[in-house]
Order: sequence, then structure tokens, then C-alpha cells
Amino acid sequence: MNSLRFLPKILGYSLLLTFLNFCNPCTADNYPNRPIRFVIPNPAGGLPDTVARIYAQRLSERLGQAVTVDNHPGANGVLACQSVMTSPKDGYTFLVSDGSTFSVNPRLYTNLSYDLKRDFVEVSLAARAPLYLAVHPRVKANNLKELIAYIKANPGTLTYGSSGIGSTHHLSMEALKTALNLDITHVPYKGSGQSVPALVGGQVDMLFAALPSLSGFVKTGQVKLIASNAAHRSAQEPNTPAISEMVKGYDFSPTIGVFAAKGTPQAAIDKISAELAIIAKSTDMAPLFVTAGIEPVGSTPQEFERALNEEIEKIGKAVTAAGIKAE
Repeated sequence: MNSLRFLPKILGYSLLLTFLNFCNPCTADNYPNRPIRFVIPNPAGGLPDTVARIYAQRLSERLGQAVTVDNHPGANGVLACQSVMTSPKDGYTFLVSDGSTFSVNPRLYTNLSYDLKRDFVEVSLAARAPLYLAVHPRVKANNLKELIAYIKANPGTLTYGSSGIGSTHHLSMEALKTALNLDITHVPYKGSGQSVPALVGGQVDMLFAALPSLSGFVKTGQVKLIASNAAHRSAQEPNTPAISEMVKGYDFSPTIGVFAAKGTPQAAIDKISAELAIIAKSTDMAPLFVTAGIEPVGSTPQEFERALNEEIEKIGKAVTAAGIKAE
């Protein structure tokens, strides 16, 4: 009977421990213990969505917890950012986005409701996806040197398509125009779904686009690949040179990264970062990345922060060169 009088205290301690474990779910020992959510600012099928789904599949296998992909398109990424910012900062919600959410949008819109330094922390640079400069067969050039000579011999007569004003496709060409003093007219479209058919149909002379959207037309001779906008040649297209081989420091390859809301436990950030790095280097994952035209990276939060800062600086210069004014 005497032992029973200690029962309330024992139960009290048990409830307290349960409460503490619930409130602090991201200790290194027990994280994760429930499903993780990847929030995407794009529709299903877009580049960030594809990257998120490839990583989510393997991440769920490694962690023993489901990793779901939650698409929140609209408002130029604002809806997705707000979803992450207003979710509990417990290590179970992450933003998977291309770098433009933080490098391009702040240059285009003056009243964004989110701020990189104030609201988010970098987790991992998950992937890069180089864009390729392709030309219509009527353009008398088979490599970058010949293309530059052709443009300079025909100033103001050639056109290039893009996925819209302020898109990486647009800014990649504007940076190239600035670096080499080229005169080409911009024709914006609403995404590669419109711009690539315009190139194939001869409505524009050239454009930047992702490899999967071009490769079929390259095989049939309907377009010609000239160069990539990455810092180095891609293993997926080793015979296609990078523009950086001619223009020093040129690198506008789209990046896809994982972010967490500021205040997220460091244990969760470090765990997800480490796991993504392991997945990126897994040889059995390579076919999935290659098919999607993606180069897996996997990085520490510090490495991603440095890479994103460099991207923000380059994008700022390209926006200025393009004469784009913030709305």
C-alpha cells in the first residue's frame, strides 16, 4: 500500500517526459519519428518537383518515415514560402525550390512577404540542372564561336525565346549578350512548353532550355545544341561545351535547394543535409537523375549558403543588364 502513494508522482514524471519528447521531437536520437513534408512552389512535373520526388523516395526508405511532396504553386513562390514559414518549426516541413525564389524574385517584386535571411536557413544544395543553348537549323552555326560570329554579322536580326521575363532562360541570354556585346531580340513565352515548340517551328532562332525538352528534337535534327549555361561540361552531354569555356565565370545553371524555416532545430537540418548528400552520391540513383537532366549535388548548409550568395550576386547583375524593373 505504501508504494501506491508514489504512483501519482511516477505518473506525473511519465507524463512530463512524454510532454518533453513531444515538444522537442528533433533530438539527434529520435529524429524523425513521423512523416516529413517537402513543400514545392511549382506544379507537379516542374524541375523542383522532380528533384523533390526523386530525393523523397529514397529519403523515406533511409529514414523509415514517409516523405511527402506538397505542391503549392502560385504567387511566384509566395504561397509555398508562407506555408513553410507558418508551419511548426519542428524539422518536419521543408521548402524545395529552385534558387530563383531567393535570387530572382527579390529583384522583380518589391513587396515580397518573405526574406531569405530573415525567414529561412539553407539545408542543402540538392541539384543543378543546366540549360542548353539551342539554335534552329537555319542559323548558320554549329558551335558557340560560329554562333557569336553569326550574331555579330547580323546585328538585331536574330531572336531568342525564353520562358518569360526574369526566368533563368531569359537572364542566361541577357548575361551572354552583355558579356559578348551581342544584339539579339527577346521573345518571351509562358514556359518551355511554348518556347521550345516556337524554336522547332522557326518562330525564334535560339533559346536556352533543359535537356529533356530538347533531346528529342536534337536527335531528329530539328534543333542544334551549341553550349550549356553551367560552370563546366555536363557528364550527360560531354561533347557540348560550357559557355564558361569562352566567357570566364559564366554560370547560370539553375539550382534546386532545400530550405527550412528559421528556428528549425539544427539536429533536423544536419540530418536531412547529410542524408541528401548520401543519396546524391548513390550510383543506383544516377539513372533517375540523368533521365530528368539533373546533376545531383548534396551539400552542407554552409556550402549551400555560399553557392546561393554567389547566385544572388550574378542574378542581380543580369537583371540590371536586362533592364528589368521591380514591380
